[in-house]
Amino acid sequence: MSEESRPDPATEAFVTHRNLLFTVAYEMLGSAADAEDVLQETWLRWAGVDLGAVRDQRAYLVRITTRQALNRLRTLGRRKESYVGPWLPEPLLTAPDVAEDVELADSVSMAMLLVLETLAPVERAVFVLREVFDLDYDEIAQAVDKTPAAVRQIAHRARAHVAARRPRDIASPAETRAALDAFQRAVKTGDLQGLIDILAPDVVMLSDGGGVKQAMPKPVLGADRAARVLAGGITKFSARISFEQVQVNGCPALIMRLDGEIDGVLAMRIEHGLINGVYYVRNPEKLSRVEQETAVTR
Repeated sequence: MSEESRPDPATEAFVTHRNLLFTVAYEMLGSAADAEDVLQETWLRWAGVDLGAVRDQRAYLVRITTRQALNRLRTLGRRKESYVGPWLPEPLLTAPDVAEDVELADSVSMAMLLVLETLAPVERAVFVLREVFDLDYDEIAQAVDKTPAAVRQIAHRARAHVAARRPRDIASPAETRAALDAFQRAVKTGDLQGLIDILAPDVVMLSDGGGVKQAMPKPVLGADRAARVLAGGITKFSARISFEQVQVNGCPALIMRLDGEIDGVLAMRIEHGLINGVYYVRNPEKLSRVEQETAVTR
């Protein structure tokens, strides 16, 4: 590449770390659209930085991204208060190699993102930066405008909070696919007992229509109730429905099409071979990232 055609140093650094910055923002926000907006804001600020004064470009960019994501997270909190029905993260179609990084796949999974939703904004930022991206406490302190000692306390509190709520057993890809196969067969054939058998007794099912598509207004609890809702809601369209197994947020999931058009994404949490979390995203505004892969990285 000639000197004339090479990007300027600021652009080169931003492009080098872009996927990392997107992943940081997405894990903090649960929304790809908002993560992209954060990246735009990050770029505008980065473009005005004196690079000669920057010791660690990656850490500096992560710091800008974190601050912008925290601002956006507070705005999102207000927006979610008026959201119609349960809110679910925006699903991402991810490459198979994401699942090979177990920690990364766990951190972007729908189940984990929902756990992160229960943290306060700064707690979420500290947890993501420390536990997922392994930043040291001094770097995190600069990103969240706290002292390193305060960040240590926040990290300890957030870690305990997440540990009490995160999935207890990370299923292998083979276990997950077997559960998805059984689920898909049962839904497609209207096999109510087959659905009950593959759902954990304490399963929780959430659906997100965003007030645009029909969805359950509240979580559905228990295998019997969840199976009946699924059988009643999906099976009656079985002749017009098709499923595609894909990797969504680092985990096997199902894209459901109605008359060939994407109707929703079914992501699931599997523990001990049974489905104990069903996350059904139907909001059309959240389905743009399941037709082509989104790069996430640490």
